[in-house]
Amino acid sequence: MCKMIIEDIRTVFEKDPAARSLFEVLFCYPGLHALWMHRLAHFFWRHRLKFPGRLMSQVSRFLTGIEIHPGARIGRRFFIDHGMGVVIGETAEIGDDVLMYMGVVLGGTSLEKKKRHPTIGNNVVIGTGATVLGPIAVGDSARIGSGSVVVKPVPPGTTVVGVPGRIVEAKEAKVKLKIDLEHGQLPDPMAEAVNKLIDRIDRLEERIKELGA
Repeated sequence: MCKMIIEDIRTVFEKDPAARSLFEVLFCYPGLHALWMHRLAHFFWRHRLKFPGRLMSQVSRFLTGIEIHPGARIGRRFFIDHGMGVVIGETAEIGDDVLMYMGVVLGGTSLEKKKRHPTIGNNVVIGTGATVLGPIAVGDSARIGSGSVVVKPVPPGTTVVGVPGRIVEAKEAKVKLKIDLEHGQLPDPMAEAVNKLIDRIDRLEERIKELGA
């Protein structure tokens, strides 16, 4: 347990350049507090102490603004940066070394009591305000841009942006993902499509003028 706590603290320093001191991390990082409280809530949940698990998750939500269902499974070195508004559903599964920003939702799309939330692979980065819905898989080392709505599986090593989410960049699975998600450099698939249409219209207009002459 102590090793895991030390690992969690080290993860904050590695993934957030704003972290300056141990006391700052211990007292001023709600994402870290939510993770620690979730581990206790998940322990209750696994041992069929459902109400204490839910109660702990509600206390965590009140204190941190982060809602993690006690049934969710979370791997090692998970970090929520500026976590207000994050929601992680009951059957969600999150791998190791995942970085998540504020406002992210891992939601369900079914009322049936079965797997209905996403499975997030290792080394995944999910940008601010992104929503991932349904029992879909997000592959290892994938990136999801800010504000994206993802409703289809995401292959490993790809970047997804937009509403609905579209794959805009594929990488080799073996390439190590950068920790930071440079939102300003992500391509806009809708803008690219519109620009292509405009170019095509311009060429057609020039061709019509040539034929009319």
